[in-house]
Amino acid sequence: MNRYRVAVIAGDGVGKEVIHAGKRVLEAAARCDGGFALDWEDLPWGSAHYLATGRMMPDDGLTLLRASDAIYLGAVGWPDIPDHITLWGLLLPIRQRFDLYANLRPVKLLPGVPCPLVGKEPADIDMLCVRENSEGEYSGAGGRVHLGFGHEVAIQTDVFTRTGIEKVVRHAFHQARRRRGHLTSITKSNASPFAFVLWDEVVGAVAADYPDVRVDKMLVDAAAARFITAPETFDVVVASNLFGDILTDIGAVIQGSMGLAASANINPDGGYPGLFEPVHGSAPDIAGNGIANPIGAIWAGALMLEHLGEPSAAAAALDAIAQVLATSDVRTRDLGGSASTEEVTCAIISALE
Repeated sequence: MNRYRVAVIAGDGVGKEVIHAGKRVLEAAARCDGGFALDWEDLPWGSAHYLATGRMMPDDGLTLLRASDAIYLGAVGWPDIPDHITLWGLLLPIRQRFDLYANLRPVKLLPGVPCPLVGKEPADIDMLCVRENSEGEYSGAGGRVHLGFGHEVAIQTDVFTRTGIEKVVRHAFHQARRRRGHLTSITKSNASPFAFVLWDEVVGAVAADYPDVRVDKMLVDAAAARFITAPETFDVVVASNLFGDILTDIGAVIQGSMGLAASANINPDGGYPGLFEPVHGSAPDIAGNGIANPIGAIWAGALMLEHLGEPSAAAAALDAIAQVLATSDVRTRDLGGSASTEEVTCAIISALE
């Protein structure tokens, strides 16, 4: 039997609630499969840890995480702490130091889920967004001088490397080949003649190795509009860190709710544990009420199982989610229902078993 060591950072707010739900569903998937087990290592890092110690995670946090097979993260962020501190104190260092350069965000409308776009059905919204995840606009290069004076200056520098672009673009082509054979590359190369012209050149060069994949190039403003007007025209979307961040949140909304949004942060080359998380945030306004949607966390857990090499169990978990949504009215408030986190979780486990 395969055993996987999973570091769990439930984090803040509803993160604790949805990760607890996700762990239960993944354990049920492991029992039903019978071929693997999950060994959880719960780590109490996040905003409470920061308020107690001045750090989002301990000094040796990355060393501890490196020993894991995967990282399961709930949410990071709390009103008492500026967002740039919580983000740069935990999530972004993991992505960058472990070179988790590919952020995978499935955007899929499930049967039974109301779509905010008029006339769109599940067949119309089924894409995979591949976001560059370790450099670009979120590289962290820059600084501020003359703080507090009227002539204060802030410089934020985007960092794009040919190597970094090629790695994520090549992975996106690989994903397109596995799906419907269509890749859309998103840039702003008309207004950014250095970084994104380089991006376009790399896409063109890599495309020669994938003659079976149809390639479209689109500016980010046009892409944002088309996500709303014609989502059925997308299969695999590849974009920079910032553009991918924005477009995938649009994707989450058109698939029905931020509560459904799941992501995988991976290094396809291996060598580091991937990080898997829902992307709805800590939602402090509803934390502790037992009404958070656990599906994004469960979906992220399914992505983790697939990455670990357990595709059958991953598919079973996703099928259970789809079955509950398609055949019952058990759903949380963000999906128009009244069920609690616990009720949705139990329904998915029952469907799985």
